[in-house]
Amino acid sequence: GNVALYGATSGTLLASGGAGERFAVRNSGAMAVVEGIGDHGCEYMTGGAVAVLGRAGVNFGAGMTGGIAFVLDDDGSFLAGQRYHTSFLAPQPYAQMTEDQQRQLEGMVRLHQEKTGSVKAQTLLADWPVHAQKFLCCVPLPQA
Repeated sequence: GNVALYGATSGTLLASGGAGERFAVRNSGAMAVVEGIGDHGCEYMTGGAVAVLGRAGVNFGAGMTGGIAFVLDDDGSFLAGQRYHTSFLAPQPYAQMTEDQQRQLEGMVRLHQEKTGSVKAQTLLADWPVHAQKFLCCVPLPQA
């Protein structure tokens, strides 16, 4: 549905499926893994961690000042189409993530697969070295 995790301060959400619009808006501490989201994901996020194992809609990360988000950009359209908010984010490819970020992402995907039985996560993990390269790390840009 729409507006899941609005204002979340803690907890874990693992959804074997997609979420609607305005997912994790104002998230300040929850961890979530979903298999796709609508527009305006992670708006005004100040903390927490989100992994999107599928398509993310437009205006991703608008007003995001904290936390971390990982987005699977399977076809390059997230980055090329600038579906993220360029004033707040500069997504980095997997190869440029820190080792801690890489471990965090893989751990989130593994937890998702273990707890939900997700076919999507299982497919990603089956050839992780290849699929990991399609993820982007979104952390907020320093604001003046």
